[in-house]
Amino acid sequence: MDSSKLAIDGPGWRAWRGFLVERKPVIDQETLFSTADSFIIALLFSGAANMRYLHTMVRVKNLAESLDFYCNKLGLIEVRRMESETGRFTLVYLAAPGDRQTAVAVDAPLLELTYNWDTEDYGGGRNFGHLAFEVDDIYAVCQDLMAKGVAINRPPRDGHMAFLRSPDQISIELLQKGQALPPQEPWASMPNLGVW
Repeated sequence: MDSSKLAIDGPGWRAWRGFLVERKPVIDQETLFSTADSFIIALLFSGAANMRYLHTMVRVKNLAESLDFYCNKLGLIEVRRMESETGRFTLVYLAAPGDRQTAVAVDAPLLELTYNWDTEDYGGGRNFGHLAFEVDDIYAVCQDLMAKGVAINRPPRDGHMAFLRSPDQISIELLQKGQALPPQEPWASMPNLGVW
């Protein structure tokens, strides 16, 4: 192979800029550096194409209240726990039921609840963003959560997306698996509640 060519492996790069040659794009350096922005170049050389998601960490003020919300109401499953006497914290790792086997086998994807024994106020949580979970029936899940006393801050009016908040004000997005469900009541006319 000509040393002036750069071979890029990985499924994320197979169709990069339309250069597809035998399932492995080959881009000459002149084209690469004249057409790609610095972010793409940085990713190419950083190995980011091989990155995988591990977990999202959220700090919680009340571990029992948070476990009740995430496990008993939202339906996540605890897969691992670690306590540090010297660090004065507890880490609890949770997985969605559909991800449990993978999470146990490869430690991902997980939600890490961090409980610092010396608690502090972590603020509103909006600067965090949100956790996202795919669900089979968004209407049934939202109805079940409401029956358990969870407020649906952004109802699934479109049959596709809803938002709610944890006891620590972490925003949680629920997304309908596949196509959106047809709009239906009471969701279609339900107003937003607070911020999400």
